[in-house]
Amino acid sequence: METRLVIETLQDSLSTRTVADGLILHSDRGSQYTSKEYNDYLEHHSIRHSYSAKGCPYDNSCIESFHATIKKECIYAKTNVGYKDFRTCYNSIFKYIESFYNSRRRHSKLNYICPNEFEKQNA
Repeated sequence: METRLVIETLQDSLSTRTVADGLILHSDRGSQYTSKEYNDYLEHHSIRHSYSAKGCPYDNSCIESFHATIKKECIYAKTNVGYKDFRTCYNSIFKYIESFYNSRRRHSKLNYICPNEFEKQNA
């Protein structure tokens, strides 16, 4: 993954979300996240960067759980149909996240409300 793509994704997020002061962004220690360019971008936007400890995937357990959920509920559920190409796969995952995971799927860690509702309540 290129640093440029990570920064563009963060730019998209910052432009579509209400971001509270004191935002802490957590990542692993991939080269794109430790790059000067990326950290300069975070500093410019007053975002504090938090890293997982080296060799400790448990520090990133939330995203690991998210990936497992997407695989189980979206990707593996389509294995009997399959994806004919990258665009079809991308669109399916995007639709799952935007139309179901964030807007309708209840999360026990969020007191059984969906992420979009949690964000509204805590904005």
